[in-house]
Amino acid sequence: MMNRMKDENTLLPGEAELHAYVDGRLDASRRAAVEGQLASDPEAAERVRAWAGQRESLRVLHAEMLQEPIPEHLLHAANQLQHRSTRMGQWQRWGGLAASVLVAFVLGWGGHSQWLERGFGTGARPTVAFAHQAAVAHVVYMPEVRHPVEVEAAQQQHLVQWLSKRLNRPLKVPNLATSGYELVGGRLLPGDGGARAQFMFQNAAGERVTLYIGAVDGASQKGMEETAFRYATEGSIATFYWVDQGFGYALSGRLPRQNLLSLADAVYKQL
Repeated sequence: MMNRMKDENTLLPGEAELHAYVDGRLDASRRAAVEGQLASDPEAAERVRAWAGQRESLRVLHAEMLQEPIPEHLLHAANQLQHRSTRMGQWQRWGGLAASVLVAFVLGWGGHSQWLERGFGTGARPTVAFAHQAAVAHVVYMPEVRHPVEVEAAQQQHLVQWLSKRLNRPLKVPNLATSGYELVGGRLLPGDGGARAQFMFQNAAGERVTLYIGAVDGASQKGMEETAFRYATEGSIATFYWVDQGFGYALSGRLPRQNLLSLADAVYKQL
């Protein structure tokens, strides 16, 4: 019988393999070996039966979700990770640890500099980071079909009051109807400087843009009270962002620069 540890939350010796057995991840030879072990260990066999029951209960509970296709943005992210992993493996074979450290540095700094070179320079990194977070939030929620927002446009008054309270600042939802965009709704998000608000808009063709709002760390410093529009890109997502009285605003979307600028100007004039 297997030796057992006192801490019930710690995997016991051999339990990692038992979990793999329940999940069907063992090859034929190892599966046969585990089944032989379970035949002589009633306690382990009972534990495995309990795990299998929990697994089946979870599958039944989320059966509808299991039938849904994987969102395109998650597939894209997985492909990027696989591509980077493959490239890292090649570098490690060619140059060992030094090469892997170099690749990690290039990947990390490359993404950083893409934003920094379009931003304000060294003194305004918090603002650039704010714009980057806006683009990331756009990528995460823009493809959602069932739950793109927490509060829908039908409850706009409640949405504005709720987000204004959480951001400790009176907010206003711009009207972009003349530009062909209607409010979908909004949600509350976390950010480096506290709570963030995200408002989502959509046109008749289904194209979405998001307005990201929140306090920006360091924006109250001299010379950073107000800024002109700044432009940055993250893959196919473009963002115009600006700061007004210590608060940041970022409009993101998969639009041509001039089209997004026109929307950003409409937002700025209303806010």
